[in-house]
Amino acid sequence: MRFYLNENEFIDTDFPLDLSIGIAENQTLSAWYVPPPKMEIVRENGFLGSVQQGGDVNFRSIWFNPHGHGTHTESCGHITEEVLSVNKVLKTFFFRALLISIVPEEQANGDRVIFIPTLPDEKSIEALIIRTLPNSSIKKAVNYADTNPPFLALEGIKVLNEKNIKHLLLDLPSVDKEKDGGELAFHHAFWEVPHKNRIDRTITELIFVDESIIDGEYILELQMAAFENDASPSRPVLYKIVQNK
Repeated sequence: MRFYLNENEFIDTDFPLDLSIGIAENQTLSAWYVPPPKMEIVRENGFLGSVQQGGDVNFRSIWFNPHGHGTHTESCGHITEEVLSVNKVLKTFFFRALLISIVPEEQANGDRVIFIPTLPDEKSIEALIIRTLPNSSIKKAVNYADTNPPFLALEGIKVLNEKNIKHLLLDLPSVDKEKDGGELAFHHAFWEVPHKNRIDRTITELIFVDESIIDGEYILELQMAAFENDASPSRPVLYKIVQNK
């Protein structure tokens, strides 16, 4: 189905580009030292939640951590005293977005740092999507604990503020260094915590951008489960912007 953005541009919703990594039982993708997700068949008072085992329906309880087990979207409630629900602060779901690919720069201390480049002046965008290079499907199965993954240089905040970027997405477990003594400098600067607590901004981590998706401008649909929590499992979807001829 075509949706027109203006008289010159449209998107076709029949061709979505899914950036999410799902959550599965006993998966190997993990961050922040959490054990794998669990999905257990409910067995209560004679009820059996497994068709395979003779029950009428499949009915399982699921244990997982949104930050450590797959694609998720965070609000500033991730670092504020009050656990502000991302489901309460994210009220619109379609945004003009720019996808860029960046090779992290190796530092003398072994860190790999992502420097956000100056963004094109002519682009009026609300969301920035960062794909790190090299890129492969192995990102869907990494245990990131104690690996010191790449992280964003704090100088990138200036670039984001200049373009008024409200939604930041990347294919890593965090915008900040894995072990930084709890400073979380990029999180604090992006959300302006504790001075402003920018509830209009979100961070989405652990996405995966397939090699077939080229850098450029898209429409982002930021789908999210309605968890009343600082973070929720999410499904970012891109749509190509087509010029109307």
